Amino acid sequence: MAAIQLSDHFTYKKLLRFVFPSIIMMIFTSIYGVVDGFFVSNYVGEEAFEAVNFIMPFLMLPGALGFMFGTGGSAIIAHKLGEGDKERANRYFSLLVYVGLGLGIVLAAVCIVFLRPIAVFLGADESMLDYCVRYGTIILCALPALVLQFMFQSFFVTAEKPKLGLFVTLAAGFTNIILDFFLVGVFRLNIEGAAAATALSQAVGGILPLFYFFSKNKSLLRLGKTRWEGRALLNTCINGSSELMTNLSMSLVNMLYNFQLMKFLGNDGIAAYGTIMYVNFIFVSIFIGFAVGSAPIISFHYGAGNHAELKNILKKSIVFNGVCSIAMFLLALALARPLSTLFVGYNPELLELTIHGFSLYAIAFLLMGFNIYASSFFTALGNGVISAAISFLRTLLFQIAGVLLLPMIWKADGIWLSITVAEAAAVILSFVFLMKNRKRYGY
Repeated sequence: MAAIQLSDHFTYKKLLRFVFPSIIMMIFTSIYGVVDGFFVSNYVGEEAFEAVNFIMPFLMLPGALGFMFGTGGSAIIAHKLGEGDKERANRYFSLLVYVGLGLGIVLAAVCIVFLRPIAVFLGADESMLDYCVRYGTIILCALPALVLQFMFQSFFVTAEKPKLGLFVTLAAGFTNIILDFFLVGVFRLNIEGAAAATALSQAVGGILPLFYFFSKNKSLLRLGKTRWEGRALLNTCINGSSELMTNLSMSLVNMLYNFQLMKFLGNDGIAAYGTIMYVNFIFVSIFIGFAVGSAPIISFHYGAGNHAELKNILKKSIVFNGVCSIAMFLLALALARPLSTLFVGYNPELLELTIHGFSLYAIAFLLMGFNIYASSFFTALGNGVISAAISFLRTLLFQIAGVLLLPMIWKADGIWLSITVAEAAAVILSFVFLMKNRKRYGY
């Protein structure tokens, strides 16, 4: 079967073939936390499970840097490839990888030093504080690799090697699963075993691609000499700011969710929300994987001035997200009980609380795919301002308003429904932006 190139005309079949590896990559990336949660909950205990769910939003904050460099940089690199300037594309690629690695090292050191006071500031009680620090310190040691892994998930697609990116992600995912089984399930190394399994799997996902891109390869990209390109770096940050904002906002909002749930439901609320988030990560990763996989196609054809193909990709992407949204909603309702049982089946009251919350939360799956794609679409077109506006309002402002205001009306149910209200408001905003800019970009 012939390899798919960015310059091709994309049918539904070809588009799905091209983005499929990115979707699987994102699913396996999301499985890291899910696997940890399963083994910690069932082999270490409920207090440790609550601690992992409590500190995880903070641990994911610095990793968002990789999404910003990956998505923002891929749009600029693919644009240069579309213009035929492969030399500059590789120079930009090398610069972003080196800068991302350096910043990852610095952020890891700073976060480790201040981890305990941050956990206290966020509200960790005595029962979970020690677990938070023990788990978080090990995870943060692998932060530079995590930043690279998030970057390479986008760069593999831009290099026209999505299947190779999938292989690396699968290797990292299976490393995590196998190590969790042995370190936590067999050798009972407690929460440290779960953290080590995740950290080592992130090292696989972030370090292996370095060897590939430093060597002579058949992809469009290769690591080599570069020079300081301040404008390109700034454009990458601006262009990728929406993805940075999305991930930062998700972490901040998750912290706020934990605060509100602690207030209304106690520690059981945090455990229930953690379980819902594990399933949410997998479902949302399908939408994110499609957006990441299709973004270089948009950037390439925009750079090449092929407006007909831009319109073709947008139309097919909207159809895909519509069908997938309905499927995700129905699947979430059908799997609410069996998936919740995997994590909190040992506690009947907590199980029912989780199922109830999950059923309300699942309504948001009908809407979020369109918003994720709209933000990614404008990033791929090089319009980081609109992309960031969608992400900022959707993931931060609308959700904060919802999680603070709706509980005044519906109490705990208002917390579960706040994401649906935020996504509904964001759908309207995304539609307005798409309509207002259709002539400007020719889609």
